[in-house]
Amino acid sequence: MQAARGVLVIAVAVMLTLAGCSKGDKVPSLMNIRSTTQGPDEFAVLPPKPLSLPEDLTALPEPTPGGANLTDPTPEADAIAALGGNLRAAGGIPAGDGGLVNYAARFGVAGDIRDTLATEDLAWRQKNDGRLLERLLKVNVYFKAYEAMWLDQQAELWRWRRAGVKTPSAPPPQPGEE
Repeated sequence: MQAARGVLVIAVAVMLTLAGCSKGDKVPSLMNIRSTTQGPDEFAVLPPKPLSLPEDLTALPEPTPGGANLTDPTPEADAIAALGGNLRAAGGIPAGDGGLVNYAARFGVAGDIRDTLATEDLAWRQKNDGRLLERLLKVNVYFKAYEAMWLDQQAELWRWRRAGVKTPSAPPPQPGEE
């Protein structure tokens, strides 16, 4: 009896010791966009553009301290160009896209949409913050809170295909799926 108690005490001590060694991440790391460590942030490091010699050296900008360099990364402009957009160096919306902007804003544009969405999202998460034990144990219930809003990708794909819309970016239907 005394030996059984000793084994039980040792087993509990080992379990507590091992439990103390766990990381204890409260939120999955993929949901953390910003780095919380002191090391470099791999998303903040942008390689410079390759060096090139222009045909006319007079086309080079005048060097200014702290000014822009031709090899400086411009991720926003590069992304817009890669997606087929046309962002002028001065910024803004090209004149050819005015009709598209007007159509998109036909029902009005809220200037404080980010604040409004953040407030509504916080209210939704507070309303769907999990059961008592999930809150006490700090279980992440993010995916469960938004599960009702998920889009069934396959059902949506077939809905569009049945309507006769071409879906070139989706894999072609397999034999027997139609």
